Amino acid sequence: MALIASCHCGSTRIQLPEHPTQAARCNCTFCQRAGAVWAYYTHDQIEVLQAEGQSSYSTNPDYGLHYFCGKCGMHTWGESVDWSSAYNNDGTPKGDVAVIPEKTKCQVNLNLVDDLDWSRVEIEQLDGRNNW
Repeated sequence: MALIASCHCGSTRIQLPEHPTQAARCNCTFCQRAGAVWAYYTHDQIEVLQAEGQSSYSTNPDYGLHYFCGKCGMHTWGESVDWSSAYNNDGTPKGDVAVIPEKTKCQVNLNLVDDLDWSRVEIEQLDGRNNW
């Protein structure tokens, strides 16, 4: 069953393919301030149904972009380099050397899903502040 993530005013609507079972809360300087709980998807798994007045922000567009509703300001979703494809959760490289991953992924703020069953979601705590 597909779920819809929607900003407060309804101008941004994102369809998720199914109810997520895993998500992450990151403590990096951006995510901690945003207060988001992220579910991760490939680009073809989510569908932005509506993004009226959408705004974006990034400290480095080569690594990621955060999207917001331009009307109510809700942090809705983002796209970024898939750090988890090249690094373990403790920040150590999965391979022999540190690299910038080639893979990308999308993340959707689960706090914007009204009918989410939080008891079905395992939330991992990421130390983004120290690991990337």
